Amino acid sequence: MTAPAPAPAPAPAPVAVPESVRTTALALPTAQLPAYLYDLAALRAHAAAVRAALPERAELYYAAKANPEPEILAALGPYVTGYEVSSGGEAAHVAAAVPGRPLAFGGPGKTPAEITAALDLGVDRFHVESAYELRVLAHLVAARGTRVGVLLRFNLAVAPGELATGVLAMGGGPSPFGLDPAQADAAVRALTDGSHPHLELRGVHAHLASGLPAPRLLAVAEAVVTWASDLTARHGVPLREVNVGGGMAVDYTRPAERFDWTAYGEGLARLLDAHPGPLLRIEPGRALTAYCGWYATDVLDVKPSHGEEFAVLRGGTHHLRTPAAKGHDQPCALLPVDDWPHPWPRSAADGELVTLAGQLCTPKDVLARRVPAAGLRAGDRVLFALAGAYAWNISHHDFLMHPRPTVHYVDSTDVPDSTALPEPTALPESTARS
Repeated sequence: MTAPAPAPAPAPAPVAVPESVRTTALALPTAQLPAYLYDLAALRAHAAAVRAALPERAELYYAAKANPEPEILAALGPYVTGYEVSSGGEAAHVAAAVPGRPLAFGGPGKTPAEITAALDLGVDRFHVESAYELRVLAHLVAARGTRVGVLLRFNLAVAPGELATGVLAMGGGPSPFGLDPAQADAAVRALTDGSHPHLELRGVHAHLASGLPAPRLLAVAEAVVTWASDLTARHGVPLREVNVGGGMAVDYTRPAERFDWTAYGEGLARLLDAHPGPLLRIEPGRALTAYCGWYATDVLDVKPSHGEEFAVLRGGTHHLRTPAAKGHDQPCALLPVDDWPHPWPRSAADGELVTLAGQLCTPKDVLARRVPAAGLRAGDRVLFALAGAYAWNISHHDFLMHPRPTVHYVDSTDVPDSTALPEPTALPESTARS
């Protein structure tokens, strides 16, 4: 008996394209495709709104791993307290792009050379991931006679089902991230009994999942702050900082919907009222920059295959890895181009739905499946939205050695001019450091 064919995936949601992005994408010479287009005005407006939604005692750090383009880092500068980096290379890159800004160094597997380089850059806040890393950091800092702050990162257990909607779980179970909670008391003692006088315990870090909506992320934050408060109270030491990481959901199936920053900020304010001692820090990456980025390319060919139609695009997942990495269809907009400079006829779609694939020699090189694209032709252009985070910088650039995309920065006419944006929230003096 033949098994029934699986139901087709729902068509990607339509995408609204800022006029300046559309104009730029259509004006680019073919030789400059594929291209990344970054809408800096939209990014500034979004970052300003996020900062305005947060309570004063909530520090906003940008997780540079999401998109470390220098122009992106600089555009975020007025709205963030600092930047979180996860390698020696990121630390050096961010310090050069936005000199003088606070940096927090996180991530597992920090090498002695990376820690030394970070100390040379003036990094004074480290997220420590293991008892061994704590000993390495203590030795390297003591040799300098300086003093740095430490947040102990823990892989905390959470209530059953609390991370069920998380696209990417970083904790809550066996994981290479953070210390096991069973090591918590020993780690706190090591930082408070005089064993490591050059390290100052500032608090706790716990980033447990990515892709959570505001209510679930607030529940996780409350659990982390409560656990951290109990831990430090047990040892009679102050809890100065709690870092609950990022993880704000970005919905690629509904690109017009965004994380509820207003509800999240209000929830954090209630949490801080209940815990008046520590500062709270969040570290969004994707949720800050995903919406400002676009991947623009053109159609090289359209062809049928076993009852379906495929458009082969210039570029592919070696430039825009996100859909392959997350297993989704990247939201997109189709831009018809009437000019056809070649003497041969254009290939074109006969049906209503077309799958958009790239140039790579692998069936995984698919950007979006069954897109409504009646009449799509070779030479038309495609704009992929939500390409401002974990896109170019996580892609396998050199596979097949195709040309790399160009990069362009635009200021959207669909958002207020940057000079009219809300002023960034003034930060208390005590928060103006990492």
